[in-house]
This record gives sequence, C-alpha cells and structure tokens, in this order.
Amino acid sequence: MQVNIHPSWKSHLQNEFKMPYFSTLASFVRSEYREHSCFPPGKQIFAAFDHSTFDKTKVVIIGQDPYHGPGQANGLCFSVNDGIPHPPSLINIFKEIETDLEKPYPLSGNLERWADQGVLLLNATLTVRAYQAGSHQGKGWETFTDAVIRKLSSEKEELVFLLWGGYAKRKSGLINSKKHHILTSGHPSPLSANRGYWFGNKHFSQTNEFLLKMNKSPIDW
Repeated sequence: MQVNIHPSWKSHLQNEFKMPYFSTLASFVRSEYREHSCFPPGKQIFAAFDHSTFDKTKVVIIGQDPYHGPGQANGLCFSVNDGIPHPPSLINIFKEIETDLEKPYPLSGNLERWADQGVLLLNATLTVRAYQAGSHQGKGWETFTDAVIRKLSSEKEELVFLLWGGYAKRKSGLINSKKHHILTSGHPSPLSANRGYWFGNKHFSQTNEFLLKMNKSPIDW
C-alpha cells in the first residue's frame, strides 16, 4: 500500500509510517485489495487527510468503520458519494442539523463540503472488505488513527472533537481536554437516536459557537 497522504500530514506522521505495525498493516491492506473487493477505492483511503490538511483542521469527528456496500465509502466517516442513498446514521445527522441550525435537509450525503472547511472526518479503521463490517479492525489501523488523534491533541490548539457513541467516547483519553473542546453524545444510529441519546445534542451550533469564540470561522454545515 502506497501511503499517498497530504504532505502537511506526512511531515507529522512520518514516524508512524516507519513503525513495524504499519509495515504489517500495509501488507495486509495490499493483500486484501488484491484478493477481495474492498472499500473505499485505494486512492481514497487517506481522503480525510487530503481534504482537511493538518494546518486547516479545526473540528474532528470520529467514526468507526467505512461503509461496506458498493459505491458508498469515499474515505470520510459518515459520508457517501453523490447519488447514493443516505444511510440511517447520516439521515439522523442531517435531521439534527435541520432542527439545530434550521437548515434544509441536503440532497447529497457527500461530506467533502465539510472536510474542505477543516472538519477531519476520521474513521478509526480506514478500510473494509465488501459486505463484511469490521473485517479490517484489529489489523493496525486503530494504532495509526489513535496516533493521529494524539498528534492533533499535542500539536494543535482549540480543536473541537465530536465523539458520538461509546466507541468514539473512548478516544477522549487521547485528547487533552484542557487544550481542546470535547462534545459527546449518543451515536446517530437509529438504535441510539430513537432512545433519546442523539437528537437535541446541538453539537453543530455548539461547535460554531466555540469556533467563533476562538476567532475561527464557523462551519457551514
């Protein structure tokens, strides 16, 4: 696997690429993509970093796994390509934005428009085998993405971290809460949202309020 990541990130993560775990991970990913149908397409594995450069990143949303259906995953957590039906979690994200910010429900589920404004849409695992959720977990991706979170925490100031659901909340231990703003809630999946743990969290307006307070431009959600 060729690490085709934006230069702004490569300078901060170059030590990770030299670690034994990453070599093992790269061999695994190359084999999987050669022998099976995997997502996202190879050129989009590091798309989150290409759209939200290190210097530009000001908000971090942490997902778990790429979508494993054809045409869905594009390298950004919760995002799907243009023309793809919106998965249930994304529908609930957009519904919360509707009520929180009084914005109309969007036609496209492609969140590149967020990422280009400095929202790092980071899945903990960056690849998956088709139709097999979680199939690339525990292979080294989590070690890498945990290092990304630590690097952001230590080398940047006043970021907003949105941690949705139990899995993402466990990443809070990697973040210096004295330097950064952490918002937590239930996951936007129907199982959590329908039990009252997602809707009404107002994370999108709260994020923008914090950014404005820090003299940063808000996100056009």
